Amino acid sequence: MTDKRGIQIHFMDGSKMNLEFPRQTPNESAAVMRLREVLNARQMLVEADGALMIIPFENIKYIQAYPAPTKLPENTIKAASFTA
Repeated sequence: MTDKRGIQIHFMDGSKMNLEFPRQTPNESAAVMRLREVLNARQMLVEADGALMIIPFENIKYIQAYPAPTKLPENTIKAASFTA
């Protein structure tokens, strides 16, 4: 499994932001807990290129994260196909 991770944030105005970063948690269980923390906070905090970005969820249409963790919250729909 690769340590490289990424997300593509799709904003309400149609623009996109791509972020690549190393693994942020030591294991899949910790990743699920971190995901829940981010969702509860209703904003993403990203340190990139020496700057802190605060991205409110109200400006986000959806977030695509890759690779998908093998352990996901129980209410996750799995093995779906995506078209836009």
